[in-house]
Amino acid sequence: MLHFHPIRHFKTITTHKLMVMKYCFRVGLYRQGLLHDLSKYSPTEFLVGCFYYQGDRSPNNAEREERGVSLSWLHHKGRNRHHFEYWVDYSLEYPDKVIMGARMPRRYVAEMIMDRIAASRTYLGDKYTDQEPLAYFLKSKEKLWFIHPRTKKELEGMLRMLAKYGEEYTFWYIRYKYLKGKRRMSKQSLR
Repeated sequence: MLHFHPIRHFKTITTHKLMVMKYCFRVGLYRQGLLHDLSKYSPTEFLVGCFYYQGDRSPNNAEREERGVSLSWLHHKGRNRHHFEYWVDYSLEYPDKVIMGARMPRRYVAEMIMDRIAASRTYLGDKYTDQEPLAYFLKSKEKLWFIHPRTKKELEGMLRMLAKYGEEYTFWYIRYKYLKGKRRMSKQSLR
């Protein structure tokens, strides 16, 4: 049964947005932190969120279950470059695939990681651990055939780093190594 929850939905998306902003600032992504997820406040996304609000998961999943598609998600992923789905296009690099993800710029991969951490914290609350974003990724990893292999490897590597070494080290690495392009992740951090 649907209920209209504009205040709860507003609080949830604003809490998430402010958390991502704080994390983006910590890794030096000031502009992206300020602009993160502004489309969630548009009528197309906000109203769906109010109608399908549940508090412990994305309203887009509930919309998808009821309608067979989430129009809110289609709107959102087409306007936010920190989602790998934004980067799906016809493939020239992989001729055996009709569509494929283009490689994401590092600054958007970094924002995606901040987004995943904040989403896990928002929906899990006190149950959150630094292992949760990796666990969520691993549940769907094999289904993500359309993400660019390099982007997928970078995302998984940094989520493994987060799970193993924690937030402080991972944010330091993202800010001073990954975003500077100074070195690739070691095979050890990918395990």
